[in-house]
Amino acid sequence: MVDLSAVACLISSFHDPSDGAASKSFELISMLLANSPQPLSRAQFTPGHVTTSGLVFSPEGGRMLIVHHRRLNRWLLPGGHIEPSDPVIENAAAREVLEETGVAVSGGLLAGADVHGIPAKGSEPYHLHHDLLFWFRADTGDLRVSEESHAVAWCSPSEFDRYAVPENVRLAWQRILTGGPGRRSFP
Repeated sequence: MVDLSAVACLISSFHDPSDGAASKSFELISMLLANSPQPLSRAQFTPGHVTTSGLVFSPEGGRMLIVHHRRLNRWLLPGGHIEPSDPVIENAAAREVLEETGVAVSGGLLAGADVHGIPAKGSEPYHLHHDLLFWFRADTGDLRVSEESHAVAWCSPSEFDRYAVPENVRLAWQRILTGGPGRRSFP
């Protein structure tokens, strides 16, 4: 089970004053961890729950892994909910990447955050995902499409506009490549 104090410590160690949106997201996630009864539970809709995503670099490093999400009908990073069996937060992101794409990964360093809305569906109301973004390197380039997605692809920076890669992901990509603020030991 993920230790909330370890997550709080991890996010407090991240600092990039040039990325105001990530700073605000980290602030909101910190408040959720400190003031919510079950911040990791997918059943907590008010004010939402913590999720994870994987910013996965291809084995050669020049592309990132994206999925065309079936429910949201857009290209996203692979990711999702934290399970009680996840021992640490970055393992949740690695597990989601493997489940959604068939790609095993190594690494697992905090690379950013984004709080965003998820539309209502069935008995699930509109809610927020307080998403922690982890950097990984893929162990293989082979891909598999899961039931949650229409497609899986490797995306190069020249294709970011084509796939509508969000600004927070572009900033995290750049931060990783340049070793900018918030970096602890990226490639």
